[in-house]
Amino acid sequence: MSTRSFLARPTPTGYTGIYVHLDGAPAAKLPLLLAAFQYRFGRDLEAMTGHLVDDVAVGWEELGSDLLDQAPPPIVAALTGGDRWSSRTLDGLITPDGSPPVRMTVTERTAAEQDLAWGYVLRPHGIEVIAVQHAASGPVVRWDADPRTDFRNPAAWPLASPARPAPGPPSATPAPAAPSAARTSVGR
Repeated sequence: MSTRSFLARPTPTGYTGIYVHLDGAPAAKLPLLLAAFQYRFGRDLEAMTGHLVDDVAVGWEELGSDLLDQAPPPIVAALTGGDRWSSRTLDGLITPDGSPPVRMTVTERTAAEQDLAWGYVLRPHGIEVIAVQHAASGPVVRWDADPRTDFRNPAAWPLASPARPAPGPPSATPAPAAPSAARTSVGR
């Protein structure tokens, strides 16, 4: 599904980030980003932001299950239903005039005019979720939130306080979400 979004890092004036073409809704992106932070990147926000925002030449076609590397099998199964797919960048784009594609940068000044539905700013205390066409900022989901949470209902999101820093290494695997919070697989 082509719900366009962006991933960004905070700046002194707002944020700067990169375009993501597929699966941009919070129910798909939040579980993947939380699990990637907690497991693949070992709660190292700078490493995660470098990989997802800074090290991308043009933009992302989609984020894949490779971001779940190091996650416990029950987390992977809950988020993907057992499917595996690789993250793909937009580096192979061909422009109408044959020139090389340029980086698809998104900032607080350009997001609304780029026809994006959602934005995810990777802040020290959590992931800020921005409904781009409706707001310039949004709630921040805690980094230690269980990736298996049902993120279809924003009223139930585990929110962070602004002063709360990213937590240290996990002491145990997060508890599963309540049965009433059953979710569908993220991704494809």
